[in-house]
Amino acid sequence: MRMQKQPWTGTRPPMTAKRVLDLVLGSALLTLAAPLLAAGALALAAQRPAGGVLTRSTRIGLAGRPFVLRSLRTRRLRLDLLSRLPHVVRGELSLVGPEPLAPDDERAGGAGARHWRQELRPGLTGLAQIRSRSGMPWDEPALLDQHYAEHHWLGLDLAILAEAVRVPLRATVRGLTHRGKAHLSDTDHRLRGYSAAE
Repeated sequence: MRMQKQPWTGTRPPMTAKRVLDLVLGSALLTLAAPLLAAGALALAAQRPAGGVLTRSTRIGLAGRPFVLRSLRTRRLRLDLLSRLPHVVRGELSLVGPEPLAPDDERAGGAGARHWRQELRPGLTGLAQIRSRSGMPWDEPALLDQHYAEHHWLGLDLAILAEAVRVPLRATVRGLTHRGKAHLSDTDHRLRGYSAAE
């Protein structure tokens, strides 16, 4: 028996919890970051970089659709990452997901990889990014991205986001608390009048 094609009802499929998180948190972060991004863009414009204040590169998104990824041309204060938040709000990126790959990236070449990569939006951050400094031998980005694709859920996204914020925040706090502290050298604790020549 031949199936009848259902007429278009004009309604979109229901949004997932992941997409709701992207919209709500992505919009809030973009609103908070907007003044900082504007200041960064003005500072870059004053330097007149050769390629402009934004980098542009083609990336592969959900269902294999290409999009142009735009980032501020600086990594200071992670402005390059924050400047990608409009892509999250528009739905080209997710807050958490596999790394957005270029069309000619070899990691997107295999049939299996192509399959699971097309089912997810690439992310601002992801399991591979937060584990990149762990030093564990099995922490290969492609394997971690695939693991995320096979096991992702909202709780994992929240844990990855928390870790993505915690690591740079801890480094910043550590830098501020250690700034200006005196460091003892070998000579600082010697008795007055001591000479190494004696």
